[in-house]
Amino acid sequence: MTPQDITQTLQTRFSDACDVNPPDAWQVETSELRLLVLLSDDQTWLRVLIPIVPITEAQPFLGEILAANFDQTQMARYASYENVLWGVFQHDLASLAIAQFSAAVDQLLLMKQTGIDPFFNTLIEARVRQIIQAAKQQGQSLEATMQTINRFYAEGMMGDMQDSSYGDRALAAWQSQLERLWPEVNPEVTPPEVANG
Repeated sequence: MTPQDITQTLQTRFSDACDVNPPDAWQVETSELRLLVLLSDDQTWLRVLIPIVPITEAQPFLGEILAANFDQTQMARYASYENVLWGVFQHDLASLAIAQFSAAVDQLLLMKQTGIDPFFNTLIEARVRQIIQAAKQQGQSLEATMQTINRFYAEGMMGDMQDSSYGDRALAAWQSQLERLWPEVNPEVTPPEVANG
């Protein structure tokens, strides 16, 4: 792939939103996104970047984000730099095909579009499963468990969710997940010899 290929591919796809800064930088900026394409100083490596959210919004989900880098992302990865969560693709320019470049841009755009919602949902589900497990082991009903979650949230015991921009949605998500997952989670029974030590 050559710098001319990059220019042509980006201009074909984004037309006037593509700004070319020869010989080593391109920027696509629309009301929805900002995509940066940069070449290394020696012009042998290409890096494509897209800011996703401020790192403060991603903070509660960093474990899930790192896990996604390991087994969910394909060509692109999540990265943190200057208090921003980025989607990043890097590749040797000489061996990069136009189809690979286009696919990487597609993946980065999808990462931007979905934001951190998938990580929010995964974290809520994992925590709700733990709560259901504990509630069922104590013989609590769904209604009593719902009241406990409401009380914990009101008292700030779920502060990491309450302090983020997802705080407004958090309680509704907890309640919805609790109702959905309640029938699926069965309490683990501790064998008597383990319980008695």
